[in-house]
Amino acid sequence: MKHDDGLALQQARGFRESSRRSFLIGSAAATLVTADLAFTRVIQSQREQTRILPLDDDRARARFPNDRWVLFPGYKTSWEEGLWILNSLRPTLSRRAQMAVMGYSNRGLDINNVVATMNRYVENFRLERLYFYGHSFGGMVAVEVAARLRDRGIPVELVLLDSSPSSRFDVQDQRMFDGVVLLYEAGVRVPISVRGTYELGERIVHKNERSWRQIVDQTLEQLSPLAPSSELIQSESSYIYHFDVTRFRLSLGDTKVVFTGSPDDGVVNYRTARAGWERELPDNIVSVDYVTEGALPAHASPQWNPGIYQGIISAVQRDYVPVPRGGGWKRIS
Repeated sequence: MKHDDGLALQQARGFRESSRRSFLIGSAAATLVTADLAFTRVIQSQREQTRILPLDDDRARARFPNDRWVLFPGYKTSWEEGLWILNSLRPTLSRRAQMAVMGYSNRGLDINNVVATMNRYVENFRLERLYFYGHSFGGMVAVEVAARLRDRGIPVELVLLDSSPSSRFDVQDQRMFDGVVLLYEAGVRVPISVRGTYELGERIVHKNERSWRQIVDQTLEQLSPLAPSSELIQSESSYIYHFDVTRFRLSLGDTKVVFTGSPDDGVVNYRTARAGWERELPDNIVSVDYVTEGALPAHASPQWNPGIYQGIISAVQRDYVPVPRGGGWKRIS
């Protein structure tokens, strides 16, 4: 009997210890989940507004206090990746201006809001020269913003299009529009978990365009609290779908437009995009001959291939963006 009592006490003690460990582990896990959810909510709330994110460079600030290169990020590109791209190009871009990234709102891409944000930025910093870098679909946004700023008396000197489609028909995978845009315009929002699974599969299918490390890095980013919201991504898809470059043909004034890309691009059809921009903006296109040969992935990847892109930007700046020598533009009447 005593043996049985001792065994029961031992089992009770073991159960108590096990329960305590389970409770502590469970509490710790719950705390981590709660903290992660709180962290996610903070980040997402901070990104509800469209913001222009500066990339600090002391030398560029001293040399070009009133000039800016502004990067318009591509499809599904987070604020952090936009800054990463810009930092990859910093050694070259900083030879002409300070640098900043347009951070799209997680509430969705609102082009009127983007234009208004850019206009306030110009006013607040008394900017004199603007150069736009259009990363992938961001080139579409950059062209429209440049045209609409000019209507407000703010000319943009150069728009550099990096693998940018000229219309939705330049996008290789048209299924994106059959699903994502249809759902978005019907008011349906795609859960981030579903989106992440789809994107992982998409990148594996196009394995020849990127390394396994790039596949993992890009997929994890899309599932992190830093990722663009599904609503932003769906609204970007809708913007691409409805984009019509002919609306801006007469609105760009003397803004120079340069297109670069790769014939090996598996996301945007290089041949039709190149021809589309050249055909639709005949008074503004100054070159479509720069090629990001050797870049991997082949589509809009300066963050992975900085040397290739820096060489192209250096040539573009040398040929089309002379070093400012005092003064600046005045508001046109």
